[in-house]
Amino acid sequence: MTLKQINTESSTLLVIDVLNSCCRSKYEIKKWGIRFSKIRKMVPKLVVFIKEYKKRFKNPIIYVNCTRWDKKHLPPNIIELYKDPRCRYYSEDKTGFSEKFYKVKPEKNDIVITKSNYDAFTSHKLSRILKKNKMKHLIVTGVFGDGCVHATIQGGFSKGYNFVILKDLIETTDVKIRQDLQRLLKKYTWPVMFGKTITSKEFLRNIS
Repeated sequence: MTLKQINTESSTLLVIDVLNSCCRSKYEIKKWGIRFSKIRKMVPKLVVFIKEYKKRFKNPIIYVNCTRWDKKHLPPNIIELYKDPRCRYYSEDKTGFSEKFYKVKPEKNDIVITKSNYDAFTSHKLSRILKKNKMKHLIVTGVFGDGCVHATIQGGFSKGYNFVILKDLIETTDVKIRQDLQRLLKKYTWPVMFGKTITSKEFLRNIS
């Protein structure tokens, strides 16, 4: 797939999990060394890109958020996984603020998808919207690169969608092992197995 093959009418931008819980310092887990400074550095670039994208694409942007990350709202397989203390991560925020978007603001014609698992395609609403609007190409941004972003890319590719992965607008926590994994995803796994993996500047330069 070349960028010239991308029809702006059959493409849409996915913004995955740019949420307070994944970006703000108050939600960092310092005892685990989990910090979001690299994510906060990326988000302003994403905001600028979204503005430029809106000028060129008429289709609504699809913003993905998540349900409250607790036992009441998560599926049985995640609850089972979290029985292992090494894997366990439940949100303690009961206010709903953690699930709100961070610095990105869906507009009236945009679409918000709420997921209860890592892969956004576990929300049947996403598949329905893409089919209804005859979308073929998904342009991906968001967090975490090694988590929900990767899961969504895998899920969507398995359903037959083509991907353009904007590597400079995808980020994960500062944890070294996660940064190392994300680097490998951007360098090898995504471009070889899932789709065109380029920078946002390359994308805009090649889209008429």
